[in-house]
Amino acid sequence: MGQALCCYQVDQSTVAIKERFGKFDEVLEPGCHCLPWIFGKRIAGHLSLRLQQLDVKCETKTKDNVFVNVVASIQYRALAGKASDAFYKLSNTRSQIQAYVFDVIRASVPKLNLDDVFEQKNEIAKAVEDELEKAMSAYGFEIVQTLIVDIEPDEHVKRAMNEINAAARMRVAANEKAEAEKILQIKRAEGEAESKYLSGLGIARQRQAIVDGLRDSVLGFSVNVPGTTAKDVMDMVLVTQYFDTMKEIGAASKSSAVFIPHGPGAVRDVATQIRDGLLQASSSHH
Repeated sequence: MGQALCCYQVDQSTVAIKERFGKFDEVLEPGCHCLPWIFGKRIAGHLSLRLQQLDVKCETKTKDNVFVNVVASIQYRALAGKASDAFYKLSNTRSQIQAYVFDVIRASVPKLNLDDVFEQKNEIAKAVEDELEKAMSAYGFEIVQTLIVDIEPDEHVKRAMNEINAAARMRVAANEKAEAEKILQIKRAEGEAESKYLSGLGIARQRQAIVDGLRDSVLGFSVNVPGTTAKDVMDMVLVTQYFDTMKEIGAASKSSAVFIPHGPGAVRDVATQIRDGLLQASSSHH
């Protein structure tokens, strides 16, 4: 803006307030205007029509007695058609807007619990905007948008909230871990049961194979050697297996010491035990 030879320039997005002998005369639009000062005409000031933003930080208390700092962002601008009201009626626009924001926030937030303040911040912003629009329109200003950009509780409260959230997450994690361990234990038990079942089948089949082999040997020997009974052949086979086992134990260099009864009576007892065990296994299998 400049002035020379009674000419005055008003920049874009700005209006000038012209007075004549100290009284409001008219609003000058952007452009060049003739201003003969000899007739008492002068520029009283300028008014920007650009969108402006004001961030207001308001401390208040919630219904559950938690102190919070609420930051509201107000976007506003002066109306060209009401430029004289915007220029003359308010001496400090930003302070006036801040006062209305304080009034609405401190009337709204104390009615809500802390969690509800976070959930209803859009409703709080709408209440602030409605109140500002109603009040500031009388002064020639338009409220374009109002946002609640931050809600910050007291530091101690924030720390406590974080600890509560962390504890809740740890409980969920512990439950998930316990459930996973439970599933692993169940699967492990099922696997062990299946393994033991299959192992039992294998042992039963092994014993059955031994019994079948012994039976075939006894039958073949009885046919080829007349006068022998099945018991005689069975005892001979078992005694032979007994000595074969002792031979294998003695030949194994890394075997631990094994103490077993030995002698004719011991051999007879071992043969009897083996025969009874195999016969019992065969009868239980059938």
